[in-house]
Amino acid sequence: MARRKSALGLVRSDEGGAPARRNRINFFELAYQRIEDLLVNCELKPGRFLTVQELQDVTGFGRTPVHNAVNQFADDTLIIIQPRHGLQIAPIDLSRERLLLGLRRDIERFVVKLATERASLSHRNQALHIERVLREKHDTITLDQFNKLDRRVDALLLEASGEPFLTHTLRPLHTIYRRIGFIHHRYMPGQADLSGTIDNHVAILNAFANRRVDRAVAATDALIDFMDSMFDGMESGIDPSLLDCSIEPLLGV
Repeated sequence: MARRKSALGLVRSDEGGAPARRNRINFFELAYQRIEDLLVNCELKPGRFLTVQELQDVTGFGRTPVHNAVNQFADDTLIIIQPRHGLQIAPIDLSRERLLLGLRRDIERFVVKLATERASLSHRNQALHIERVLREKHDTITLDQFNKLDRRVDALLLEASGEPFLTHTLRPLHTIYRRIGFIHHRYMPGQADLSGTIDNHVAILNAFANRRVDRAVAATDALIDFMDSMFDGMESGIDPSLLDCSIEPLLGV
């Protein structure tokens, strides 16, 4: 009887009725998403040093989910674990991230082709709904609102592809380039307009929802080309301290 009680204790539900193991998994995912948001919005500035405790304080999550999320971001090269010295948000290397854009292009083409071929009616319905929202909010949507929808588009295509391995491969690339997009639109002079990126996403969603594989792949290539064009201006026009906060900004120059 004691052994049975012990076994039952492993799957005891919390107040919400969910098994404890599932609850821990959910907390990890929530902590990961919260840290991802802070990275994308540069609230966790590239180059910043901090501790796990500081990350717990800023996210509101406990040590275990934050520790697990940090390990994942370290694998994704977005956080650097410094033994005995805490953590560092990895500085942004524009040349590296532009190089990796070629890798993202190849993987995205594969994902979009597979997703468009395999999409269920539910997947296509979700795509049409997001497309409609982007069209209706085209001229009023904020950068933060767009990034939330962008994450949903990425998740939808990965889910429709039916291949879990692709999520682990592509998700960190999505975070890297969502942050590049944030910096480009927020800090580059004259680049606040989101029309270009919205139009490219609308084209992908429309082709995906209508099972037009060739159009979906072409629209994905157009989006990657658009993102590549961001680097031309950023390499010469962005304050280096936005890419690594340990670099002193050129105030008054």
